[in-house]
Amino acid sequence: MRACHLAATLLVLLAPLLAAASACKKSEASTPLADVVASEHGFTPASLKLPGGGPGSHGTVTFVRTTDKTCATEVVFPDLKLEKKLPLNEVVSVELPTDAPKTLTFQCGMAMYKGAVVVTAK
Repeated sequence: MRACHLAATLLVLLAPLLAAASACKKSEASTPLADVVASEHGFTPASLKLPGGGPGSHGTVTFVRTTDKTCATEVVFPDLKLEKKLPLNEVVSVELPTDAPKTLTFQCGMAMYKGAVVVTAK
């Protein structure tokens, strides 16, 4: 009987700690991982590299917007005439041509925040 009482007491004492640990994991997982984050400070990082490939090759860059306090609600690649909406906390994949070395600039819809994807040589 004493062992059951001890186990019940431990369970009551440990329950809040387990709940707190679970909440920590949940908050860490709630921010999706992406190559580029759009926040109130713009795009981070402002520049990244993609390895070049052969003719017709493409690479993927992912974006996520983490706040409503930004005008970066979309990403625009002017040279490619490519625009993608950035819904809050959703990872958005953008396929980019990597057939030759080049710098592909991107910006928010208002051109206030800017960045670049540098396609490197093979």
